[in-house]
Amino acid sequence: MAERTLAPTAVDLAIVGGGPVGMSLALALAGSGLSVVVLEARERLEAPDPRALALSQGTRLILERLGAWAGMAATAIETIHVSQRGGLGRAMLSAADAGVPALGYVAEYGDLYATLAARLPDCGATVLTGARVDSVQATSGYGAVSFRRGDAGHLLTARLVVLSEGGRSLPTELRRDKDYGQSAVICSVRTQRPHARRAYERFTPEGPIALLPLGEDYALVWTTPNDRVQARLALSDADFLASLQAAFGDRQGRFTIAGPRAAFPLKLHLAAPSTSPRVLRIGNAAHVLHPVAGQGFNLGVRDAWKLAEAILDTPSERLGEGDLARRYAQTRRFDVAGGSLMTDILVEAFSSDNPMLKHARGAALTLLDLAPPLKNLFARKMMFGAQAW
Repeated sequence: MAERTLAPTAVDLAIVGGGPVGMSLALALAGSGLSVVVLEARERLEAPDPRALALSQGTRLILERLGAWAGMAATAIETIHVSQRGGLGRAMLSAADAGVPALGYVAEYGDLYATLAARLPDCGATVLTGARVDSVQATSGYGAVSFRRGDAGHLLTARLVVLSEGGRSLPTELRRDKDYGQSAVICSVRTQRPHARRAYERFTPEGPIALLPLGEDYALVWTTPNDRVQARLALSDADFLASLQAAFGDRQGRFTIAGPRAAFPLKLHLAAPSTSPRVLRIGNAAHVLHPVAGQGFNLGVRDAWKLAEAILDTPSERLGEGDLARRYAQTRRFDVAGGSLMTDILVEAFSSDNPMLKHARGAALTLLDLAPPLKNLFARKMMFGAQAW
């Protein structure tokens, strides 16, 4: 698995991008008998990254099947409190009401990455670290991946090439591209009251504020207009906490501690369908969503699982033919469209100070809270994607 691994020249499947989604695909194909190569630009399969990931109950079930759940440090979300600042109406989602042990879980990206990477040597895939992909091309008979390792150039042919996170740097035509003009300011925060495994989604005119229980603290995702990001990052801890308190309120008592802050831009990217069945996209290479409702990463894990199912149902000599690409696209169409539409509507509808919209939002939250079947259906959508419908 180290960079000394020799690079093969022809395989059944090449996965470009050894992040969590790409590794999940490789693990899902363990024991298939297919020759699989994972190309990862990092020199080592290490990602000491403290960013928080919201993992749905459906993602937990997939990770369990991949042998990548036991032992991972994750905090359960048992309730989710949804509200809007300056307006009436709120909704409370409960794992007990939905009949599941948890609505979701929160884990550090680095912990999930390390857990998946530890399983990778046993899945039979060849992992090439330090592989910087320059181009991917397709012919009628194979896909061709050109990459460099150190000073040497390599060409790998595959019946099927899958672009995962590593495919973001490769050119693609976008079916939809939307800049929200916002960034997420992220850090850990501690509150006066223990979180009791409760998450918050608090909508404000600037955008949503999410508090996700992680260990003893909360992981904060604070949507911020781009022209205010640097000022918010530059605040002293005391001023940052005071500003957060004013925006969020006192449901958890006072905010007492803030960790180091970082920010990343928020956009919606949906890649157009591939022009060749030899090259498919999953995860962030196919879709990047706003983090509201925590759909993006979970959508990518479901991509990997469903693509693995389609590959396992296809004879190896027919990988990369049109039938596989059509079947995979059909299984993912409603999940991707539903997830992207839901997050986009939530951002646009709840990020406004318009009095009429404020009243409509309050009525919608109250209706959701007072209609258990509707509330549980919404919760299952968040947990399992389109198949919840």
